[in-house]
Amino acid sequence: MLRFDDPLPVRPQKIVVAGVSGSGKTTLAGRIAAVAAVPHVEIDGLFHGADWTPRPTFLDDVDAFTAEPAWVTEWQYRTARPVLSDRADLLVWLDLPFATVTLPRVVSRTLRRRIRREELWNGNVEPSLRTFFTDREHIVRWSISTRNNYRARIPALAETHPALPVVRLRSQRQVDAWIVGPLTAAVAASSRAQRRNSDPERP
Repeated sequence: MLRFDDPLPVRPQKIVVAGVSGSGKTTLAGRIAAVAAVPHVEIDGLFHGADWTPRPTFLDDVDAFTAEPAWVTEWQYRTARPVLSDRADLLVWLDLPFATVTLPRVVSRTLRRRIRREELWNGNVEPSLRTFFTDREHIVRWSISTRNNYRARIPALAETHPALPVVRLRSQRQVDAWIVGPLTAAVAASSRAQRRNSDPERP
């Protein structure tokens, strides 16, 4: 498993971002997309249809975009994870402190979305706040109940996919340092190599 300051073996082109709900997967995926110049496919938008119903074409859509040469997405949904894992060339694990970082993030995000009635995927909005008490899969309750799952999931993945590099980021400082450090360096090195290959006389 790679640290936040370890060099990346190659420039990543197919990247998945793992972490508990509220850890910042989608935000980080967007930042990776900007630096690595790859498309960001927000997997929630493929999964959720109108009225929060799963879209029947979800797995077909996942199969289609992961067959492309470059992408970044969130490593979630039980049925999609095997395809994502098999086709990714890098997994980034957001393993941030839950009580002091992730939980406040997911609570504040949920409140903001509900109060502002922000439209999410395919016309959906956050449900009433009282569903926290009635819905066992309410996003905040889900984040709390699954907060330790990745401590088992990621090591298991490393055993079944030993060739897949895993970067573990344990604080926001490490996230920021990894973006401007190893990720940016890998992209720059790849770009230099491509220029040399296109111009054999370039030193």
